Amino acid sequence: MAVRTDDEVWQRRAGCRGPESALFFAPTAPEPGPEREAREARAKQICAACGVRVECLEYALRIRDPHGIWGGMDERQRRALLDRRAND
Repeated sequence: MAVRTDDEVWQRRAGCRGPESALFFAPTAPEPGPEREAREARAKQICAACGVRVECLEYALRIRDPHGIWGGMDERQRRALLDRRAND
């Protein structure tokens, strides 16, 4: 019998699963700024309605993921949050 971690449980309920999952990470080809902004805005809209947004963000902060939208925040926003937490 496999043991499930808490990470696996919340990830199954994440709003980013499914056909729009590509929105959460930059494509491999160069992406013009306006396209990136639109893609990230759509991803953040999905996060805003997600029931596991907090768990997702805390996971990304814990593992220090340097890419993508996690818990409604992009890489720059997560770094700033980590910096604020470190200074508290």
